[in-house]
Amino acid sequence: MAEHAPAAADAAPATSTAAPGGPADAARPRRSAATRAAILAAARDRFAADGYERATIRAIAKDAEIDPSMVMRYYGNKAGLFAAASEIEVHAPDLSHVPRDEAGARLVRHFLERWECDETLTGMMRVGVTNEAGAQRMRGVFAEQIKPVLAAVCPVPEEAPTRAALIASQILGMALCRYVLHIPPAVDLGHDELVAWLAPTVQRYLTAEQP
Repeated sequence: MAEHAPAAADAAPATSTAAPGGPADAARPRRSAATRAAILAAARDRFAADGYERATIRAIAKDAEIDPSMVMRYYGNKAGLFAAASEIEVHAPDLSHVPRDEAGARLVRHFLERWECDETLTGMMRVGVTNEAGAQRMRGVFAEQIKPVLAAVCPVPEEAPTRAALIASQILGMALCRYVLHIPPAVDLGHDELVAWLAPTVQRYLTAEQP
């Protein structure tokens, strides 16, 4: 892997005689960022494949082609690594400024765009369906970042948790089919088609009165 050389450079003693602030110092943050990225990518894949309990620092380091001590250096232990690997920011849109009848479409389109520009979401989806630690993290994301957005637009704010769960069934269900299971029809649909199919249901979950 391309990250192997930067990881080795991080682990090796400093031998450069370059003055502080020179090219060698400037390169270190780049090497560090590449090493962290390699560790986190390997961790997400390993947690997804083995679950939290069976995944090991040694296996993750092997996948990232670095020494296990580097994982410990950056993240301390497996719990710290999992917390970093599962850090998700969905950047949920402020629906209070969106025309009421367009809120469902806006939310669906936002999540499609987020899923396709951030591999962390797909990685955590895989972890979430294989072990409880990942599932708990996904539940936390929706509780912390989605329910407050819905509370601003749903007719009864106290119903926001229920409506968030219903919306999650649509958005996460499509994400599972499209990005994890790769079910062909779900993969082949364009954004506009997906929005057209999903938005009316999400809109009903957002703003309709209880059935």
